[in-house]
Amino acid sequence: MKIGWSALLVLLTTSCMENNDYYTVDDFEMVEKIDTHIHVFADRNSFVEQAAKDNFRLLNILVDHSNSGELIKEQYQYAVEQKSAHPAEFEVATSFSIEDWDNPDFTKNTIAWLDKNFSEGAIAVKIWKNIGMVFRDAENQLIMVDHPKLDTIFNYLATKKIPLIGHLGEPLNCWLPLEEMTTNNDRDYFSKNPQYHMYKHPELPSYEEQIAARDAILEKHSNLTFVGAHMGSLEWSVEELAKRLDKFPNMAIDLAARMGQVYYQTAENREKVRNFFIKYQDRILYATDLADSGKGDPKDLQKYMHETWMEDWRFFVTDDQMESDLINEGFRGLKLPKEVVDKIYLHNAQKWLNMFPETKD
Repeated sequence: MKIGWSALLVLLTTSCMENNDYYTVDDFEMVEKIDTHIHVFADRNSFVEQAAKDNFRLLNILVDHSNSGELIKEQYQYAVEQKSAHPAEFEVATSFSIEDWDNPDFTKNTIAWLDKNFSEGAIAVKIWKNIGMVFRDAENQLIMVDHPKLDTIFNYLATKKIPLIGHLGEPLNCWLPLEEMTTNNDRDYFSKNPQYHMYKHPELPSYEEQIAARDAILEKHSNLTFVGAHMGSLEWSVEELAKRLDKFPNMAIDLAARMGQVYYQTAENREKVRNFFIKYQDRILYATDLADSGKGDPKDLQKYMHETWMEDWRFFVTDDQMESDLINEGFRGLKLPKEVVDKIYLHNAQKWLNMFPETKD
């Protein structure tokens, strides 16, 4: 069958338009990107050098994982030094310790600490799962995130228009036995960290109670910009996550360390997941949870960083059949339109976290 010139021109034009609407794997290094959830607490440049090669800028986030004020200060010093050495590549999200919770001046001292950090360039505050899962006061009462003492801090952040990044609770898998978990990375993490495997700690608050406490602070502080780290601990269901995004207009999410759950749901129902990413394209921030503590071979770290970033990019920009060691099933990439990819990888970080405001379009 012969094709006329006019028909051929239409086919070629349509093909070019389709190619212009989507990125390819080869576009990876050319596209400006931000990873909004990494941890670099080292004085070497291995992390930022690889990020520059892959065209990434970074949000370096502090974590109160030992309830230690000294640890927070140590992490902060590393983060500030990295930011000072590489101001165009790093932003800093600070945190605060709850070690001094029972001190009558806890709130005042915490706000003074945060004020200092903001004056030195920190752009956000991170709270961690030790609130709700680990830390107890002097009377041995577990502290939940909706505790009234934290309201003053959250009001302060809302007034200053400083985003709060919350890792509150854990994946739903955390409350399941290892053999029932849906992703291999969760199974591996909780087998190595049984202190956080809530299936083994029924005396602690349930998954539902953790999510309810988080939702309570969003209801009380409707002017607070909130980024739910790790998909807001609703990683198991894009439908449940959509309900929260609809209910809380000041809530966004990052994808850090939850791509396994995205892959798992994609294997079950690709179109549902793809539609979620398109519908909520303004509320999703790309993130990985990659880290450098200064230990190990920097070349191994850089190889792992590049492979992680490349796998995620391929998933979002192509419809290739893929496999991942995070899950046992195969799945296809989402092949999201360019405008959606640009928001997830760049513009949403600028919008929700005010990252690198001097480079906004």
